[in-house]
Amino acid sequence: MKQYQICTNCVMDTSDSNISFDENGVCDHCRGFKEHVEPNWHPNAEGERRFAAVVEKIKDDGKGRDFDCILGMSGGLDSSFLLHKAVKDFGLRPLVFHVDGGWNTDIAVSNIQALVDGLGLDLYTEVINWNEMRDFQLAFFKSGVPHIDIPQDHAFIATLYNFADKHKIKYILNGGNIATECVRNPLEWLYYGTDMRQLKDIQRKFGTVPMRTYPFSSVLRHKFYLRYIRGVEVVKPLDWMPYTKEMARDTLANLYGWKPYPQKHFESRFTRFYEGYWLPERFGYDTRRVQFSSLILTGQMRREEALEALRHSAYDPETIGHEFDYIARKLGITSEELRGYFTMPKKSYADYKNQRWMFTLGAKVLQMIGAEKAVKR
Repeated sequence: MKQYQICTNCVMDTSDSNISFDENGVCDHCRGFKEHVEPNWHPNAEGERRFAAVVEKIKDDGKGRDFDCILGMSGGLDSSFLLHKAVKDFGLRPLVFHVDGGWNTDIAVSNIQALVDGLGLDLYTEVINWNEMRDFQLAFFKSGVPHIDIPQDHAFIATLYNFADKHKIKYILNGGNIATECVRNPLEWLYYGTDMRQLKDIQRKFGTVPMRTYPFSSVLRHKFYLRYIRGVEVVKPLDWMPYTKEMARDTLANLYGWKPYPQKHFESRFTRFYEGYWLPERFGYDTRRVQFSSLILTGQMRREEALEALRHSAYDPETIGHEFDYIARKLGITSEELRGYFTMPKKSYADYKNQRWMFTLGAKVLQMIGAEKAVKR
Protein backbone atom coordinates (compact mmCIF):
# COMPACT_ATOMS: atom_id res chain seq x y z
CA MET A 1 0.00 0.00 0.00
CA LYS A 2 1.24 3.50 -0.88
CA GLN A 3 2.57 5.44 2.11
CA TYR A 4 0.34 8.34 3.12
CA GLN A 5 1.40 11.72 1.79
CA ILE A 6 -0.27 15.11 1.52
CA CYS A 7 0.69 17.93 -0.83
CA THR A 8 2.81 20.66 0.75
CA ASN A 9 0.99 23.33 -1.26
CA CYS A 10 -2.69 22.26 -1.27
CA VAL A 11 -4.58 19.56 0.68
CA MET A 12 -4.83 16.82 -1.93
CA ASP A 13 -3.40 13.56 -0.61
CA THR A 14 -2.97 9.86 -1.39
CA SER A 15 -6.70 9.22 -1.06
CA ASP A 16 -6.27 10.09 -4.75
CA SER A 17 -4.38 6.90 -5.61
CA ASN A 18 -2.94 8.35 -8.84
CA ILE A 19 -1.51 11.48 -7.26
CA SER A 20 2.19 12.21 -7.77
CA PHE A 21 4.55 14.56 -5.97
CA ASP A 22 7.71 16.36 -7.04
CA GLU A 23 10.89 16.63 -4.97
CA ASN A 24 9.32 19.47 -2.95
CA GLY A 25 6.20 17.48 -2.14
CA VAL A 26 3.99 19.51 -4.49
CA CYS A 27 1.29 17.42 -6.20
CA ASP A 28 0.44 17.11 -9.88
CA HIS A 29 -2.88 18.95 -9.35
CA CYS A 30 -0.92 22.06 -8.32
CA ARG A 31 1.61 21.64 -11.12
CA GLY A 32 -1.17 21.19 -13.67
CA PHE A 33 -2.82 24.40 -12.50
CA LYS A 34 0.42 26.38 -12.82
CA GLU A 35 1.34 24.92 -16.21
CA HIS A 36 -1.97 24.60 -18.05
CA VAL A 37 -4.70 26.59 -16.30
CA GLU A 38 -3.26 29.79 -14.86
CA PRO A 39 -1.55 30.97 -18.09
CA ASN A 40 -4.86 30.67 -19.99
CA TRP A 41 -7.10 32.18 -17.33
CA HIS A 42 -7.97 35.90 -17.56
CA PRO A 43 -10.26 36.98 -14.69
CA ASN A 44 -9.42 40.63 -15.25
CA ALA A 45 -10.03 43.61 -17.53
CA GLU A 46 -8.63 41.67 -20.50
CA GLY A 47 -11.09 38.85 -19.85
CA GLU A 48 -14.02 41.25 -19.49
CA ARG A 49 -13.13 42.86 -22.84
CA ARG A 50 -13.09 39.44 -24.48
CA PHE A 51 -16.38 38.49 -22.92
CA ALA A 52 -18.02 41.76 -23.97
CA ALA A 53 -17.68 40.60 -27.59
CA VAL A 54 -19.39 37.31 -26.72
CA VAL A 55 -22.23 39.21 -25.02
CA GLU A 56 -22.84 41.20 -28.20
CA LYS A 57 -23.02 37.95 -30.22
CA ILE A 58 -25.56 36.53 -27.76
CA LYS A 59 -27.69 39.69 -27.93
CA ASP A 60 -27.58 39.80 -31.73
CA ASP A 61 -28.60 36.16 -32.01
CA GLY A 62 -31.42 36.72 -29.54
CA LYS A 63 -33.06 39.62 -31.35
CA GLY A 64 -36.76 38.94 -31.88
CA ARG A 65 -36.72 36.01 -29.43
CA ASP A 66 -38.21 35.82 -25.95
CA PHE A 67 -34.78 34.79 -24.58
CA ASP A 68 -31.25 35.23 -25.87
CA CYS A 69 -29.72 32.43 -23.78
CA ILE A 70 -30.55 29.77 -21.20
CA LEU A 71 -29.11 29.36 -17.72
CA GLY A 72 -29.44 26.20 -15.64
CA MET A 73 -30.29 27.22 -12.08
CA SER A 74 -29.61 24.92 -9.13
CA GLY A 75 -29.83 27.49 -6.35
CA GLY A 76 -26.10 27.04 -5.70
CA LEU A 77 -23.63 29.89 -5.40
CA ASP A 78 -22.12 29.82 -8.89
CA SER A 79 -25.33 29.65 -10.92
CA SER A 80 -27.02 32.23 -8.66
CA PHE A 81 -24.20 34.75 -9.01
CA LEU A 82 -23.98 34.16 -12.75
CA LEU A 83 -27.72 34.87 -13.12
CA HIS A 84 -27.28 38.15 -11.22
CA LYS A 85 -24.34 39.19 -13.43
CA ALA A 86 -26.02 38.10 -16.67
CA VAL A 87 -29.04 40.30 -16.06
CA LYS A 88 -27.67 43.24 -14.08
CA ASP A 89 -24.24 43.75 -15.64
CA PHE A 90 -24.50 42.22 -19.11
CA GLY A 91 -28.13 43.07 -19.95
CA LEU A 92 -28.85 39.52 -21.14
CA ARG A 93 -32.31 37.94 -21.19
CA PRO A 94 -31.79 34.38 -19.97
CA LEU A 95 -34.44 31.72 -19.65
CA VAL A 96 -33.95 30.50 -16.09
CA PHE A 97 -34.15 26.71 -16.29
CA HIS A 98 -34.38 24.43 -13.29
CA VAL A 99 -34.39 20.62 -13.29
CA ASP A 100 -36.17 19.07 -10.31
CA GLY A 101 -34.68 15.63 -9.68
CA GLY A 102 -36.65 15.13 -6.48
CA TRP A 103 -33.96 16.13 -3.96
CA ASN A 104 -34.19 19.93 -3.64
CA THR A 105 -33.56 21.32 -0.17
CA ASP A 106 -35.90 24.01 1.16
CA ILE A 107 -33.05 26.51 1.11
CA ALA A 108 -32.37 25.78 -2.58
CA VAL A 109 -36.01 26.41 -3.50
CA SER A 110 -35.94 29.63 -1.46
CA ASN A 111 -32.71 30.84 -3.07
CA ILE A 112 -33.96 30.19 -6.60
CA GLN A 113 -37.20 32.04 -5.93
CA ALA A 114 -35.34 34.95 -4.32
CA LEU A 115 -33.18 35.45 -7.45
CA VAL A 116 -36.03 35.01 -9.90
CA ASP A 117 -38.32 37.41 -8.02
CA GLY A 118 -35.56 39.91 -7.37
CA LEU A 119 -34.63 40.06 -11.05
CA GLY A 120 -38.21 39.96 -12.34
CA LEU A 121 -37.68 36.78 -14.36
CA ASP A 122 -39.73 33.72 -15.22
CA LEU A 123 -38.65 30.28 -14.04
CA TYR A 124 -39.09 27.18 -16.16
CA THR A 125 -38.94 23.92 -14.21
CA GLU A 126 -38.64 20.44 -15.71
CA VAL A 127 -39.54 17.61 -13.31
CA ILE A 128 -37.83 14.24 -13.80
CA ASN A 129 -40.02 11.14 -13.59
CA TRP A 130 -39.46 10.13 -9.98
CA ASN A 131 -40.09 6.41 -10.45
CA GLU A 132 -37.36 6.26 -13.09
CA MET A 133 -34.97 8.49 -11.14
CA ARG A 134 -35.47 6.47 -7.95
CA ASP A 135 -34.83 3.17 -9.71
CA PHE A 136 -31.77 4.51 -11.55
CA GLN A 137 -30.26 5.77 -8.29
CA LEU A 138 -30.91 2.42 -6.63
CA ALA A 139 -29.19 0.71 -9.56
CA PHE A 140 -26.05 2.75 -8.83
CA PHE A 141 -26.21 1.87 -5.13
CA LYS A 142 -26.48 -1.82 -6.08
CA SER A 143 -23.51 -1.53 -8.46
CA GLY A 144 -21.16 -0.66 -5.58
CA VAL A 145 -19.45 2.23 -7.41
CA PRO A 146 -18.54 5.57 -5.76
CA HIS A 147 -20.25 7.79 -8.35
CA ILE A 148 -23.86 7.20 -7.25
CA ASP A 149 -24.80 10.84 -7.94
CA ILE A 150 -24.59 10.33 -11.71
CA PRO A 151 -28.32 9.69 -12.27
CA GLN A 152 -29.07 13.13 -10.85
CA ASP A 153 -26.17 14.93 -12.58
CA HIS A 154 -26.84 13.33 -15.94
CA ALA A 155 -30.52 14.25 -15.82
CA PHE A 156 -29.65 17.89 -15.17
CA ILE A 157 -27.19 18.09 -18.06
CA ALA A 158 -29.25 16.14 -20.58
CA THR A 159 -32.52 17.97 -19.85
CA LEU A 160 -30.87 21.36 -20.27
CA TYR A 161 -29.15 20.44 -23.55
CA ASN A 162 -32.27 18.77 -24.93
CA PHE A 163 -34.39 21.83 -24.14
CA ALA A 164 -31.87 24.25 -25.66
CA ASP A 165 -31.69 22.19 -28.85
CA LYS A 166 -35.46 21.73 -29.15
CA HIS A 167 -36.16 25.45 -28.75
CA LYS A 168 -33.17 26.57 -30.85
CA ILE A 169 -31.47 28.44 -28.01
CA LYS A 170 -27.87 28.82 -29.14
CA TYR A 171 -26.17 29.91 -25.93
CA ILE A 172 -26.05 28.08 -22.60
CA LEU A 173 -24.64 30.09 -19.70
CA ASN A 174 -22.75 27.79 -17.33
CA GLY A 175 -21.62 28.66 -13.80
CA GLY A 176 -18.63 26.32 -13.96
CA ASN A 177 -15.48 28.24 -13.15
CA ILE A 178 -11.75 27.99 -12.53
CA ALA A 179 -11.82 30.16 -9.39
CA THR A 180 -13.55 27.51 -7.28
CA GLU A 181 -13.14 24.39 -9.44
CA CYS A 182 -9.62 24.40 -10.88
CA VAL A 183 -8.81 21.11 -9.13
CA ARG A 184 -10.95 18.33 -10.60
CA ASN A 185 -12.26 15.31 -8.76
CA PRO A 186 -10.14 12.26 -9.69
CA LEU A 187 -11.83 9.73 -11.97
CA GLU A 188 -11.83 7.05 -9.27
CA TRP A 189 -13.87 9.41 -7.07
CA LEU A 190 -16.37 10.82 -9.54
CA TYR A 191 -16.44 9.19 -12.95
CA TYR A 192 -17.71 10.81 -16.16
CA GLY A 193 -21.44 11.36 -15.91
CA THR A 194 -22.00 11.16 -19.67
CA ASP A 195 -20.37 7.78 -20.38
CA MET A 196 -23.46 6.20 -21.91
CA ARG A 197 -21.87 2.77 -22.12
CA GLN A 198 -21.38 2.76 -18.35
CA LEU A 199 -24.80 4.20 -17.56
CA LYS A 200 -26.58 1.64 -19.71
CA ASP A 201 -24.50 -1.26 -18.38
CA ILE A 202 -25.34 -0.43 -14.76
CA GLN A 203 -29.00 0.22 -15.57
CA ARG A 204 -29.26 -3.04 -17.50
CA LYS A 205 -27.67 -5.06 -14.69
CA PHE A 206 -29.44 -3.51 -11.71
CA GLY A 207 -32.39 -1.46 -12.91
CA THR A 208 -35.96 -2.73 -12.71
CA VAL A 209 -37.93 0.06 -14.41
CA PRO A 210 -37.96 0.86 -18.16
CA MET A 211 -36.36 4.28 -18.71
CA ARG A 212 -39.04 5.65 -21.01
CA THR A 213 -38.83 9.35 -20.14
CA TYR A 214 -35.50 9.79 -18.32
CA PRO A 215 -33.35 12.18 -20.40
CA PHE A 216 -30.13 10.77 -21.83
CA SER A 217 -27.43 12.65 -23.74
CA SER A 218 -24.10 11.17 -24.73
CA VAL A 219 -20.89 13.15 -24.53
CA LEU A 220 -20.55 13.01 -28.32
CA ARG A 221 -24.01 14.52 -28.68
CA HIS A 222 -23.52 17.53 -26.45
CA LYS A 223 -19.77 18.10 -26.88
CA PHE A 224 -19.63 17.69 -30.65
CA TYR A 225 -23.00 17.27 -32.41
CA LEU A 226 -24.83 20.05 -30.57
CA ARG A 227 -21.77 22.30 -30.51
CA TYR A 228 -20.49 21.95 -34.06
CA ILE A 229 -23.53 20.76 -36.03
CA ARG A 230 -26.39 22.47 -34.19
CA GLY A 231 -24.38 25.49 -33.07
CA VAL A 232 -25.23 25.30 -29.36
CA GLU A 233 -22.42 27.01 -27.44
CA VAL A 234 -21.67 26.70 -23.72
CA VAL A 235 -20.30 29.93 -22.26
CA LYS A 236 -18.62 30.20 -18.83
CA PRO A 237 -18.64 33.92 -18.03
CA LEU A 238 -17.24 33.55 -14.50
CA ASP A 239 -13.86 32.67 -16.00
CA TRP A 240 -13.67 36.08 -17.66
CA MET A 241 -14.12 38.28 -14.60
CA PRO A 242 -12.89 38.65 -11.02
CA TYR A 243 -14.80 36.01 -9.08
CA THR A 244 -14.43 34.74 -5.55
CA LYS A 245 -16.67 32.68 -3.32
CA GLU A 246 -16.77 35.40 -0.66
CA MET A 247 -17.62 38.18 -3.11
CA ALA A 248 -20.44 36.15 -4.67
CA ARG A 249 -21.88 35.12 -1.30
CA ASP A 250 -21.86 38.69 0.05
CA THR A 251 -23.37 40.16 -3.12
CA LEU A 252 -26.22 37.66 -3.26
CA ALA A 253 -26.96 37.91 0.46
CA ASN A 254 -27.09 41.72 0.39
CA LEU A 255 -29.16 42.06 -2.79
CA TYR A 256 -31.51 39.06 -2.63
CA GLY A 257 -31.37 37.59 0.86
CA TRP A 258 -29.66 34.51 -0.61
CA LYS A 259 -28.62 32.00 2.05
CA PRO A 260 -25.33 30.04 1.92
CA TYR A 261 -24.97 26.25 2.16
CA PRO A 262 -22.63 24.40 4.54
CA GLN A 263 -20.70 23.03 1.55
CA LYS A 264 -20.54 23.29 -2.24
CA HIS A 265 -23.26 21.19 -3.95
CA PHE A 266 -25.32 20.87 -0.76
CA GLU A 267 -28.34 22.45 -2.45
CA SER A 268 -29.37 18.83 -3.16
CA ARG A 269 -30.42 16.67 -0.21
CA PHE A 270 -29.04 13.58 -1.95
CA THR A 271 -25.71 15.20 -2.81
CA ARG A 272 -25.38 16.44 0.76
CA PHE A 273 -25.72 12.85 2.02
CA TYR A 274 -23.55 11.46 -0.74
CA GLU A 275 -20.61 13.90 -0.63
CA GLY A 276 -20.87 14.63 3.09
CA TYR A 277 -21.14 11.05 4.33
CA TRP A 278 -21.28 8.21 1.80
CA LEU A 279 -18.22 9.05 -0.27
CA PRO A 280 -15.77 9.85 2.56
CA GLU A 281 -16.97 7.14 4.98
CA ARG A 282 -17.39 4.27 2.49
CA PHE A 283 -14.54 5.06 0.09
CA GLY A 284 -12.30 7.55 1.90
CA TYR A 285 -12.90 10.24 -0.76
CA ASP A 286 -13.53 13.68 0.76
CA THR A 287 -14.54 16.12 -1.99
CA ARG A 288 -13.72 19.01 0.34
CA ARG A 289 -10.06 18.30 -0.45
CA VAL A 290 -10.74 19.14 -4.10
CA GLN A 291 -12.86 22.20 -3.22
CA PHE A 292 -10.43 23.57 -0.64
CA SER A 293 -7.42 22.94 -2.89
CA SER A 294 -9.09 24.95 -5.65
CA LEU A 295 -9.61 27.84 -3.25
CA ILE A 296 -5.99 27.58 -2.01
CA LEU A 297 -4.61 27.71 -5.56
CA THR A 298 -6.72 30.75 -6.44
CA GLY A 299 -5.80 32.62 -3.26
CA GLN A 300 -9.17 32.38 -1.50
CA MET A 301 -8.22 30.09 1.38
CA ARG A 302 -5.18 29.44 3.52
CA ARG A 303 -3.88 25.88 3.63
CA GLU A 304 -3.90 25.93 7.44
CA GLU A 305 -7.57 26.91 7.39
CA ALA A 306 -8.36 24.00 5.06
CA LEU A 307 -6.46 21.50 7.21
CA GLU A 308 -8.38 22.63 10.28
CA ALA A 309 -11.73 22.26 8.49
CA LEU A 310 -10.79 18.76 7.30
CA ARG A 311 -10.28 17.65 10.90
CA HIS A 312 -14.06 17.80 11.29
CA SER A 313 -16.58 15.63 9.41
CA ALA A 314 -18.66 17.22 6.68
CA TYR A 315 -21.77 15.60 8.19
CA ASP A 316 -23.34 15.98 11.62
CA PRO A 317 -22.87 12.74 13.61
CA GLU A 318 -25.94 13.63 15.65
CA THR A 319 -28.27 13.63 12.63
CA ILE A 320 -26.71 11.09 10.24
CA GLY A 321 -29.04 8.33 11.44
CA HIS A 322 -32.02 10.50 10.54
CA GLU A 323 -30.44 11.23 7.13
CA PHE A 324 -30.02 7.50 6.47
CA ASP A 325 -33.69 6.95 7.29
CA TYR A 326 -34.79 9.86 5.09
CA ILE A 327 -32.76 8.78 2.05
CA ALA A 328 -33.93 5.16 2.40
CA ARG A 329 -37.58 6.15 2.80
CA LYS A 330 -37.40 8.49 -0.21
CA LEU A 331 -35.89 5.67 -2.31
CA GLY A 332 -38.60 3.26 -1.15
CA ILE A 333 -36.27 0.87 0.70
CA THR A 334 -35.51 0.12 4.35
CA SER A 335 -32.66 1.72 6.25
CA GLU A 336 -31.20 -1.78 6.67
CA GLU A 337 -31.10 -2.27 2.89
CA LEU A 338 -29.35 1.09 2.45
CA ARG A 339 -26.80 0.17 5.12
CA GLY A 340 -26.27 -3.10 3.28
CA TYR A 341 -25.18 -1.14 0.19
CA PHE A 342 -22.80 0.81 2.42
CA THR A 343 -21.00 -2.34 3.58
CA MET A 344 -21.10 -4.30 0.30
CA PRO A 345 -17.86 -4.90 -1.66
CA LYS A 346 -16.54 -1.73 -3.28
CA LYS A 347 -16.51 -1.41 -7.06
CA SER A 348 -15.19 1.22 -9.46
CA TYR A 349 -16.05 2.48 -12.93
CA ALA A 350 -13.50 -0.02 -14.30
CA ASP A 351 -15.67 -2.93 -13.12
CA TYR A 352 -18.33 -1.99 -15.70
CA LYS A 353 -18.35 -1.28 -19.42
CA ASN A 354 -17.05 2.20 -20.14
CA GLN A 355 -15.67 4.54 -22.78
CA ARG A 356 -12.83 6.04 -20.79
CA TRP A 357 -10.51 5.92 -23.79
CA MET A 358 -12.83 8.26 -25.70
CA PHE A 359 -13.02 10.76 -22.85
CA THR A 360 -9.24 10.72 -22.41
CA LEU A 361 -8.68 11.34 -26.12
CA GLY A 362 -11.34 14.04 -26.26
CA ALA A 363 -9.89 15.84 -23.22
CA LYS A 364 -6.42 15.90 -24.80
CA VAL A 365 -7.79 17.30 -28.05
CA LEU A 366 -9.85 19.97 -26.26
CA GLN A 367 -6.85 20.98 -24.17
CA MET A 368 -4.67 21.25 -27.28
CA ILE A 369 -7.12 23.62 -28.98
CA GLY A 370 -7.62 25.64 -25.80
CA ALA A 371 -11.25 24.64 -25.25
CA GLU A 372 -10.46 22.83 -21.99
CA LYS A 373 -8.10 24.03 -19.27
CA ALA A 374 -8.46 21.84 -16.18
CA VAL A 375 -8.42 18.20 -17.27
CA LYS A 376 -9.98 15.42 -15.20
CA ARG A 377 -7.73 12.45 -14.49
